[in-house]
Amino acid sequence: MMQAVKISEKVYWVGAIDWNLRDFHGYATHRGTTYNAYLILSEKPTLVDTVKKEFYDEMMQRIRSVIDPKKIQLIISNHSELDHSGALAQTIAAVEPQEVYVSAMGMKDLMEHFHQDLKLKVVKTGDRIDVGGDTISFVEARMLHWPDSMFSYLEKENILFSNDVFGMHYATDRLFDDENDEHLWISEAEKYYANIVLPYSDIVLRFLDQVKQMGLSPRMIAPDHGFIWRKDPARIVALYAKWAAQKPTQKAVIVYDTMWGSSEKMARQIADGISSCGVQVRLLSMHHNDRSEVAHALLDSAALIVGTPVLNSQIFPSLADVLCYLKGLRKKNLIGVAFGSYGWNGAPIDELAKMLENMHVQLVAPALKVCFVPDEEALNKCRELGVNIGHQIKEKAN
Repeated sequence: MMQAVKISEKVYWVGAIDWNLRDFHGYATHRGTTYNAYLILSEKPTLVDTVKKEFYDEMMQRIRSVIDPKKIQLIISNHSELDHSGALAQTIAAVEPQEVYVSAMGMKDLMEHFHQDLKLKVVKTGDRIDVGGDTISFVEARMLHWPDSMFSYLEKENILFSNDVFGMHYATDRLFDDENDEHLWISEAEKYYANIVLPYSDIVLRFLDQVKQMGLSPRMIAPDHGFIWRKDPARIVALYAKWAAQKPTQKAVIVYDTMWGSSEKMARQIADGISSCGVQVRLLSMHHNDRSEVAHALLDSAALIVGTPVLNSQIFPSLADVLCYLKGLRKKNLIGVAFGSYGWNGAPIDELAKMLENMHVQLVAPALKVCFVPDEEALNKCRELGVNIGHQIKEKAN
């Protein structure tokens, strides 16, 4: 039987590890994930969140290792997304708790998920419940990253259960920050923010300020994905503040695809021009990279340069895909340009430039177009464009 893991005097981790997850609605999760649930062994045993439906048995085994599940009196659902609420209805049926606490939007969402009366009770920011020997207070975190999102704070234990915020898709059996490889987790935390939380950065900044004004300074932050922050929970809070500010660094990202190598030749010359200015450049071929890697690379970038070949009088499908994805993430403070190779219709490359404008990317030059294979003159223009972009990035940084 799988075992619960004690994380504090009264709190146990009773979640599940998904070692095999490789895609989370379009976001490549190469290192899997965890679905964290927490059991508070107070006078009124309380379960905070559940797990994805397929991992119900694993969660229940862990609960049984420390308590008869029937003794759980309270359940809190901080977030209704199905990787955390998928097992909720089944858990309620098995446990028969006295109360199940959700936010107002959580109630709406869960009713539409399960289409049954789960006897939910709505709580809001400032509400507190007695769990016997300790108190849980609630803080709504709307649009971080769903309208229903909510934090639960175990006051005496000073533990903040933060649902998807401050988490990452990272499967690990080492449940604390100080037990994990910092090089790996920083990369995964960045990637998680860039692909999931980025569109809500303004809300993140306001929420962090609200939490500061409330005087919350938890000794432990327990998110619903990844590991638990016990050594230095302030570290991830500071990183969120940094990422939410979206302050560009001296870095550019070139995203492209190619059919016969022409667009790639252009991309490499532009990259060389940028690099010659002392600006870091990341060259990402959509033939070899996924959209979530592009989002990750853009998190602290100053420029987005996009290149396409023309296929059937359209931009290449892989570029349409990644730009649709990036538009939804609403990255701020980017300059950029479009480029590409065409055979007899160069209009789609101009349309690519318009797509960047619609993403609020500040265009630094008209679209750079080459008919079929770029000659030496065309390649020189590509490099000059790169130098121009590099200089602008340096100027903005200063």
